[in-house]
Amino acid sequence: MIATRRLLQQVHITLFTRPNCSLCTSAKAVLSDVWDTRPFAYTETDVMSPGQEKWRNHYEFDTPVIHVERNTTPFATTAAARKLMHRFTEKQVKRLMNEVEKDTTQR
Repeated sequence: MIATRRLLQQVHITLFTRPNCSLCTSAKAVLSDVWDTRPFAYTETDVMSPGQEKWRNHYEFDTPVIHVERNTTPFATTAAARKLMHRFTEKQVKRLMNEVEKDTTQR
């Protein structure tokens, strides 16, 4: 089986969330809709969990936030990732995924 270019350049999306966040629930629904037509690697991070102080400092009052980056192994997201915050659409997520896949500087 030959891997397609899309699979080789698959993106990783990290969703930063927090408990009892209705916008986060909406964001998960948008990401689920995207995944149905355009699979991606996924990580979800609760910024209020122990050990997530770095992300709590960045996003405690801004959730939901997604980072969209190339899928690398091992995967570790950074604050320099391409982001969407608060309310975003399926179209916006797919556009950002396209940009990340085309970005030759991000390896």
